[in-house]
Amino acid sequence: MAAMREVVFVDGVRTPFGRAGEKGMYAGTRSDDLAVKALQGLIARNPNLPVDRIDDVGIAATTQQGDQGLTLGRTVSILAGLPETVPGFALDRMCAGAMTVTTLMGSAIGFGQYDLAIAGGVEHMGRHPMGGNVDPNPRFVAEKLVDPQALNMGLTAERLHDRFPSLTKERADRFGMLSQHKVQAAYDRGDIQPDLVPVAFKTDAGWGMATEDEGRRPGTTMEDLAGLKTPFRPHGRVTAGTASPLTDGSTMSLLAGGDTAKELGLKPKMRLVSYAYAGVAPEVMGIGPIPSTEKALKNAGLSISDIGLFELNEAFAVQVLSLLEHFEIADDVLRSGELIVDMTTLTTDIAKRDINVRDTIFTTSSYPEARFEVAEDVDLSAVPDDGTAANVEVPGRLTIRGVTNDVAVPLQVMRHGDHVLMSGTLEINRLDYNVRTPDFVAAKVDENGELNLRIVLRKPEAG
Repeated sequence: MAAMREVVFVDGVRTPFGRAGEKGMYAGTRSDDLAVKALQGLIARNPNLPVDRIDDVGIAATTQQGDQGLTLGRTVSILAGLPETVPGFALDRMCAGAMTVTTLMGSAIGFGQYDLAIAGGVEHMGRHPMGGNVDPNPRFVAEKLVDPQALNMGLTAERLHDRFPSLTKERADRFGMLSQHKVQAAYDRGDIQPDLVPVAFKTDAGWGMATEDEGRRPGTTMEDLAGLKTPFRPHGRVTAGTASPLTDGSTMSLLAGGDTAKELGLKPKMRLVSYAYAGVAPEVMGIGPIPSTEKALKNAGLSISDIGLFELNEAFAVQVLSLLEHFEIADDVLRSGELIVDMTTLTTDIAKRDINVRDTIFTTSSYPEARFEVAEDVDLSAVPDDGTAANVEVPGRLTIRGVTNDVAVPLQVMRHGDHVLMSGTLEINRLDYNVRTPDFVAAKVDENGELNLRIVLRKPEAG
């Protein structure tokens, strides 16, 4: 009889994401070939993986037709060079398709039926537009089973703005702007590139190599977003700047039983603790993550305060904000289980644009051996208000295990109005912290003219 066991995420890769449409870099690339490249990249990164022991390959796709049909898990496996003994399947749950494949495979592993599984997804929206060739049953509207606006995702997002007045357009615009800034900062730090599988592509201009995502707009400002059209409703609040782009690309991940990973020398990056799905009224489908998160937390015996890092895969900024508001999570504060110095409320003079933080001490309950004390005020006079980045150093004293060192945190600072976003790196050269570790600093002035500042210092891995 099979026994329940630990399920671990070993590794994951993806192709660079391309802009959907005839001008996108993958316009001439087959959907299944994108999935093949992602799977081959995953296998190449894990040379200790015995491919003949892979129990199943599941690949999600929303529009399963043409080059995105024909049981993708099976066909992509064969094209990628896996043994014919490895089975495969395809699955559709719209935006949650690949996540559903992941939890389905995880369940099979946890129940002891599988040892190794591949879970992935592919979508070529340039070749297969969302909703293409779909014929909704007229009973949905005729019998008033579903609001007619539920058939338009953009209108469901507008409905969230209607239902929750605190989720304003300005708030959504700010979230969208900062998303663009944060992804570029992640690229600048080199956080994203290691997990991208290069893809050769051909356009009318000739051959090229996809090595990074198309469609990034790091220079986005609030003024830019305020001037965009609201395509889903006249005088609406949802724009292209607060909606996910139409994208082509593929992802692949390797899951294993904890004992199997140990046997094969595979190093897990995460373990599966809980999962859940939930249905909501279709016309406000964007609130779905709220009940599903509550169910997943209940299943695991956890509360929202136990979670240090969130990844919310939703199509509109307002959907993310609805979840953050429900769980009372700040829109732009990074939470992490790593070394975090706790949030402190500080005063600031907006006119002078100085952050008055001298002698402020940041500590962390999760890692009490460390603290960072700011040595002097942070001058933001050189930082423009238009979102353009400027370099600023924050001098301070870092104490780890009773040993104090003077440090200067070099930060890249972006400012727009009363909002400041900072990111950078910190050199730690004491004891066993002789590594260059990434950190994150975020600050926001609230309605009382006070500044909320958080600094995150990541604890290096042992060795």
